[in-house]
Amino acid sequence: MLCVGIYTLILLGIAQMAPNFGKGKRIADKNGNIYFENIGQRFDRDIYFHSRPSAVDYNAAGSGGSNKGPNDAEYLKQVKQRIIDFEMQNPKSHVPIDMVTASGSGLDPHIFIEAANAQVNRVAKARELDVEIVRNLVKDHEEKNPIGPEKINVLKLNIALDNLKIKK
Repeated sequence: MLCVGIYTLILLGIAQMAPNFGKGKRIADKNGNIYFENIGQRFDRDIYFHSRPSAVDYNAAGSGGSNKGPNDAEYLKQVKQRIIDFEMQNPKSHVPIDMVTASGSGLDPHIFIEAANAQVNRVAKARELDVEIVRNLVKDHEEKNPIGPEKINVLKLNIALDNLKIKK
């Protein structure tokens, strides 16, 4: 009773004090589609920055890692294939580790700056944009991280890409 009932009510009460009453931050795209800002989304088209791989196929109901270690043959095969795919999509770019390995939750909405910069040329070419415009958009979306390197929320960056108004 204590662990299931009272603990749950305490957490629910604390969540009600959060800005969105514990319902998570939401963000809308230009078409009015609503997304949860802090849950990783699948982006695999060339016109978008790609997200970090997900061990749970971006399913928030099943958050979790793969639980496979660096000696697991199946896992190594997956990572090698991701490296090949990344190099094909982003030629002449260094392959950042977060683009070939899933996060612990499988739902990380962020990639490191290096991973975003490695994709700039592909996105600019696919959208027929000047590389500097895309590079500046990445720079504008850098989020400071108090315990590690700066990062980018991929969803916010891709929505900003869709909202770009280029003067021709």
